[in-house]
Amino acid sequence: MYQDNLAFAKEQDKLDPLASYKSQFHIPKDAEGNDWLYFTGNSLGLQPKETKAYINQELEDWANLGVEGHFEAKNPWLNYHELLTDKMAKIVGAKPIEVVVMNTLTTNLHLLMVSFYRPTKTKFKIVIESDAFPSDRYAVQSQLKFHGFSETDVIEWRPRKGEHLLRTEDLETIVREQGDAITLLLIGGVNYYTGQFLDLKRIAEIGHSKNCIVGIDLAHGAGNIQPHLHASGVDFAAWCTYKYLNSGPGSLGGVFVHEKHSKDKDLPRFAGWWNHNKETRFNMRQPFDVMEGAEGWQLSNPPILSMAAIKASLDLFDTVGMDALIEKSEKLTGYFEFLIQQISSDDIHIITPKNPKERGCQLSIQVKNADKSFHEKLTAHHIITDWREPGVIRCAPVPLYTSFEDVFRLVSVLKNLL
Repeated sequence: MYQDNLAFAKEQDKLDPLASYKSQFHIPKDAEGNDWLYFTGNSLGLQPKETKAYINQELEDWANLGVEGHFEAKNPWLNYHELLTDKMAKIVGAKPIEVVVMNTLTTNLHLLMVSFYRPTKTKFKIVIESDAFPSDRYAVQSQLKFHGFSETDVIEWRPRKGEHLLRTEDLETIVREQGDAITLLLIGGVNYYTGQFLDLKRIAEIGHSKNCIVGIDLAHGAGNIQPHLHASGVDFAAWCTYKYLNSGPGSLGGVFVHEKHSKDKDLPRFAGWWNHNKETRFNMRQPFDVMEGAEGWQLSNPPILSMAAIKASLDLFDTVGMDALIEKSEKLTGYFEFLIQQISSDDIHIITPKNPKERGCQLSIQVKNADKSFHEKLTAHHIITDWREPGVIRCAPVPLYTSFEDVFRLVSVLKNLL
């Protein structure tokens, strides 16, 4: 199927229906003006060339209209966040009422845990994966301490000895044996270290079997895989938009709250004027009347300049569609995997699942006895990847702006370095 030569890679690029989209992104260049090979869209996505125009539109409306831009701008600011909802909902497989763009990832996780982490004296523990992203661990530990419990009340779902990947049956065992003391499962839907895409529907079923709330961190999933959040049955999810969704450094995140919770106005939550009923929001002297759906977790009015960058990316995603992106992702990552397997060295292997349905576009490559200097050698060859201890290079051939030739060139350098 695949061939280990440059001519094959170039032929695949000619056949790729999405190949033209690479030209719609700014690619970092070296001092001579040559494109770098960029494989870190799993940390920060590249900037769409249209982003500047989207932001400039809002700057012009601010300059020309002042406060009237809330109503008279080309995209009125008052309800700007609503322009993002439908397209974001498609990306994560949700209903529009279940999604809102607001705040940043860890802030959103805390706001969601205000509502969904409701510990009792006997049911208070939280399950996370052992290699959860550090910020998630810190958030969970601080929630436990805030409620008067201990950091040791975190239960870790671990890979088995000698393995890198999580097994769902091991989570089943944890919940079956300790579920009466567990109130929340907060799991990374795509593990940042290994790139493993977990079965969210099965995780929800496992958690709910013992009346646990199930939340998902989709930081490395949104725009990468299709999580089908509504169909999965998970209670809530949160994600950032600056990785695969290309919205710019530190940009706003997204929130999902399942429709089954949308009308529950008794859920405890923090309040602000932007999760108050929009019909009476500006009357100012109204008792708090929370909105239904995910919008009921907003606090403040939307930051327009950040949302403009998100809108630029979402419009691009909506044109291409997640199905087409996932189809190319599987082909591109499959080719990447094939080329790595052709390297005749026992010092390198892939720890990401082999099954394309259990991963997104990230491959985590473990290099035996390597340290960060190996990653630095790649950088010296104008290749941008991501190093994670111990000994893993994370590479994400993002289908919107990575070519088959890019992948071939990266692996050629890896061969030489080994």
